[in-house]
Amino acid sequence: MDPRKLQRIVVDALDDIKAQDIRVFDTTAQTELFDRVIIATGTSNRQTRALAAHVRDKVKQAGVPVISMEGADTGEWVLVDLGDIVVHVMQPAIRQYYNLEEIWGAKPVRLRIGEPAAARATGRTATKRTAADGAPARRAPSAAKSARTADGSGTSAEKRAGSAGKRTASGAKRAASAEKRASSGVKRAAAKTKEAASAKNATAAPKRSTAAAPARRSAAGGNSGSKRTAAARGTATAAKRPASKRASNA
Repeated sequence: MDPRKLQRIVVDALDDIKAQDIRVFDTTAQTELFDRVIIATGTSNRQTRALAAHVRDKVKQAGVPVISMEGADTGEWVLVDLGDIVVHVMQPAIRQYYNLEEIWGAKPVRLRIGEPAAARATGRTATKRTAADGAPARRAPSAAKSARTADGSGTSAEKRAGSAGKRTASGAKRAASAEKRASSGVKRAAAKTKEAASAKNATAAPKRSTAAAPARRSAAGGNSGSKRTAAARGTATAAKRPASKRASNA
């Protein structure tokens, strides 16, 4: 029989005769001779013997052989050997003196004691029903979590859209700034062109004045020369006339 089922039979049998301070320990890591040690206290020799005998009878009814039972003649410490489980039924002074819990108590096993089998079965069924009923309640947080995740995704999408809008606005601002800079450059280029044209015109005007002056001087010189030439011609003509004409004229 499975040790867990057998330990349940033993604990129930001890509880039927009002055993005190029932303890169960898992000894699989300490020895290969047995898997469980069960310790219980009886207040008198008569009770310890009755407890051991009741355990033996209940185990036999379950179809499990009892290897041996020792100490029933005195009743101070009765040992029931069930193969996989060893049961120690002891009086308080003997239990305190030998302190078996210190030897085998490294790994205690928790069991419900004093609860009828029908109540335990009902409790297990109720626990299963509660777990089944609680399943939707456990799924509800998942739905809420999904909703939160969806909201978070929506918020993230909105944030990304806002960021994209900001980047677009920034790009538009940069483009406008570039246009302004280009317009300023065109204006500066036009101003420079005007300045260059003005400077060129200012430079050409004196040249024209300088060129006109020699022309005027040449013209003036030409006129004077003409006048001098005419005078010289008149003088020469007068010299060629006969003396008689000059005298008459005189």
